[in-house]
Amino acid sequence: MEQELFQQAKRLLTSLIETFSVSRSEDGTAELLVKFFKKQGIVAERIVNNVIVKSSKFDSNKPTILLNSHHDTVKPSDGWNHDPFNAVSVDGKIYGLGSNDAGASLVSLIFTFLHFEKVEDKPFNLILVASAEEEVSGKNGLECVMPTLPEISFGIVGEPTSLRMAVAEKGLMVLDCKAHGKSGHAAHSNGINAIYKAMSDIEWFRTYQFPKVSEFLGEVKMSVTVIQAGTQHNVVPGECSFVVDVRSNEHYSNQELFEIINQSIESEVTARSFRLNSSCISTTHPIVESGKALGLEMFGSPTLSDQVFMTKFPSVKIGPGDTLRSHTANEFIYESELQDGINTYIKLLENIKL
Repeated sequence: MEQELFQQAKRLLTSLIETFSVSRSEDGTAELLVKFFKKQGIVAERIVNNVIVKSSKFDSNKPTILLNSHHDTVKPSDGWNHDPFNAVSVDGKIYGLGSNDAGASLVSLIFTFLHFEKVEDKPFNLILVASAEEEVSGKNGLECVMPTLPEISFGIVGEPTSLRMAVAEKGLMVLDCKAHGKSGHAAHSNGINAIYKAMSDIEWFRTYQFPKVSEFLGEVKMSVTVIQAGTQHNVVPGECSFVVDVRSNEHYSNQELFEIINQSIESEVTARSFRLNSSCISTTHPIVESGKALGLEMFGSPTLSDQVFMTKFPSVKIGPGDTLRSHTANEFIYESELQDGINTYIKLLENIKL
């Protein structure tokens, strides 16, 4: 990559870091991106705080590839050594909130899009969506953009994966469960302890194994994470509530998992949402084959992304940076990772055989 282009990419990442963009408050970075594309001679559409650009010579006879990453961030955690909204470059690292998750991926995809804008006879169209509310899976993020897009052949989602290809991604379903008993005095035997009834169901969640195991994601994982019951020491509780975090693999929809769970336990069960399903892509898909030709490692991702809203086409998740740095104090990206991210995305698309 030319040094001047890399410096432009670095400046854009710095500007994004230094513009407040915590989820649901991304107005500033949305406006920043619209102005950036305008300077490049590209008209950007804005839907809420999502920013969308399309190939200037869009050809409906060619397949369309979606490039997506997000410009929102989590709230800064405790422990930062400096202002998280001030980009600091030290020893080849760029520190700042959102630098790793997912500013470097977004900037890399933007400069990949700009690269292919200069390619006269490319065999595909590109649509880039810089999405909002990814960190909270919000309804004003990519989910509200998807119905406005033309038919998509496949997507590339930019997240920090150390430039490994995630060919599968776990889904998420949160369950609110309530065991019903009968309140009574602890000194007598006329109550039915809801805690004991909940314990039986909790043991089921702890030990049950769904039979379909994913090659890349492994088993469906269920974790009881919150429990609440009782008001005082001498009253047998009549209700016990608990929360279950369910991480699905691609062999089950969240609705299917819910039905199995509901039939297997005695407690009342309510799912907060069925929206966040697992996804996968064939290991023989052209984009995966292109990645394998570059020597990129395939893996299954345990973390959620905007892939959950790409229900009508396959997608792969890949990007510069390390997922273990995400949401941590003193988050950073190596400058070399940013450069490698841009180069890798370009090579992925240059080598693809559609």
